Amino acid sequence: MPDSPTAPPTPPVPLAELLAREELGLRRIAGPRDANLLWVHTSEMADPYPYLLGGELLLSAGVLLKDPDTYVARLVEAGAAALGFGVAPVHDTVPRALVEACDRHGLPLLEVPPETPFTTIARAVWRLMAEARHRELRRVTRAQQALASAAARPDPVPAVLHQLAVQLAGRAALLTAEGEELHASGRRPAPGAQEALARLSRVVSPAARPDPAPASATDTVGGTQLSAYPLGGGQGLVLALSAGRREQGDHTVAGIAVVLLSLLTAPHQGADAAGRAAALVRMLLGAAPADVTPLLGAADHWTVVHARRPGGAPADPLTAGALGTALGSALVDADRHAVRVLVTDADRITPQPGWTLGASAPAPVTALAAADAQAARALSRAEATRTPLSVHRPPTGLTELVPRDRAEAHARALLAPLTEPLTETLRCWLSLHGSWDRTAVALQVHRNTVRQRIARCAALLEADLDDMDVRTELWFALGHR
Repeated sequence: MPDSPTAPPTPPVPLAELLAREELGLRRIAGPRDANLLWVHTSEMADPYPYLLGGELLLSAGVLLKDPDTYVARLVEAGAAALGFGVAPVHDTVPRALVEACDRHGLPLLEVPPETPFTTIARAVWRLMAEARHRELRRVTRAQQALASAAARPDPVPAVLHQLAVQLAGRAALLTAEGEELHASGRRPAPGAQEALARLSRVVSPAARPDPAPASATDTVGGTQLSAYPLGGGQGLVLALSAGRREQGDHTVAGIAVVLLSLLTAPHQGADAAGRAAALVRMLLGAAPADVTPLLGAADHWTVVHARRPGGAPADPLTAGALGTALGSALVDADRHAVRVLVTDADRITPQPGWTLGASAPAPVTALAAADAQAARALSRAEATRTPLSVHRPPTGLTELVPRDRAEAHARALLAPLTEPLTETLRCWLSLHGSWDRTAVALQVHRNTVRQRIARCAALLEADLDDMDVRTELWFALGHR
């Protein structure tokens, strides 16, 4: 069911906390033990119903008390939380009929001794409320800091959900509009509660309903408190929460998580997103890359980034999307080997926690295939040297003095005896200064395989690869191949 109107600005005060104040001398003499007080109101009217908002501790000396049963029934109908009855000067004791009426209607009844002014009780309630609000603000602040730290982790979406489940002492899950669970943390609720959460996700998801969806929805199933919040970004995702209790600040904590998850899961949308989509459509329909370049707007050059998790662990689409967001791009491709991101602003490419990155040199759209190969080699180099980011550097300096066509012709002739695997092994080995171990790590092969390939290169090229002049010439050729 959709949420009720805005909650009170301060957490309620449990009746037990007020009774625990021994200096007040209050004594519960009828009704249930548990009640939550939202405020205090004093009235000697025969029927204070029109002036009650609900949740009050109503204080009265019973000046106009005539019919206790009707009086108590009206208080319960108005939503009063408890009744405090002052002994003296009107009544020497709490009327027996009032005690029986409170027991009958389930309204807590407190006996207020003559020496305790009503204003003292009100002051005690306000003080308890201020203390509760301070505690709640501190809890929300700690939760906000914990969620922000989680969002900066290598797996931001699962980390935020885990931290949210910890803060709310329950379960936090990311659902699609159809109720499919993408990520979750915490103990799974009972099947009935799980089904109810799927229903709530359809209530709040804009993708599942034609009319405007509510900002949140709540339900209770078998004592489990359920709530659902739609994420922004047009993804149709829903944050679903379940817990054994619902505290006053939980809605605020969930709101913080919604903002973070919306940012982490939303695709990066620039002003030229429509042009890029049109370019993609035209390329899928057979257009040449050069023909769609004008649709890419200001992005004359692109940088390809390859990224991999430590140990080669695969990245799920949401985690890969979060990396793309950090690099300022929605153009992300994730497979079991690596994540690839197309970036227009090379300045956005910085080391990312939990990732090893390799970046190409900026390239026009017609040269993205070559840039992709550069990024792959840069990633291998970064992994081999254990650096968080390696960027491909195009040839500069003396190599630019040789005309490019002549340099390329020389490279083709010199490297002609080598197959592609041997060429790539030689390139990697030279870039890592002849390190067998680092080359093996970069190519993900055994170091003996590297030795065998380099020996084969030396034999085919009829060259001494220990000679620095030979290495320099080969490096020059590989740069122009």
